[in-house]
Amino acid sequence: MQVEQAQHELTSMARKWLAAFNDKQLEALLALYDDNAVHVSPKLRAKRPETEGKVAGKAALTSWFEDALTNLPTLQYEEQRITVQGNVEQDGVQGRIFMEYIRHNQGDADMEIAELLNVHHGKIVASKVYHG
Repeated sequence: MQVEQAQHELTSMARKWLAAFNDKQLEALLALYDDNAVHVSPKLRAKRPETEGKVAGKAALTSWFEDALTNLPTLQYEEQRITVQGNVEQDGVQGRIFMEYIRHNQGDADMEIAELLNVHHGKIVASKVYHG
């Protein structure tokens, strides 16, 4: 039962993440992250080379996501597949979410993306983006 509950909660978290991003709901997106979360992305490395592709903490995540949501108004992620693995512990769900989605942005070629989210205490503590 705990594994099934964890799978449900993690899948729900992934879909909340995608919906918040697509609906440009910055606060809803950030609410899914731990205060000390780390995010790694090739786009981050390209657009902000001084970060070496990595930001940590809510302030840095806020800046990064706000930039994307504001400056790319047509950016949308189309869910392809969500794979989850985890357990429910006393202090919340723990596990991993592997999301595969297609990045659509007017004027850009569509891009296949995979993103790994590590979840601890029911919050995303680390995320890593892969471009395919």
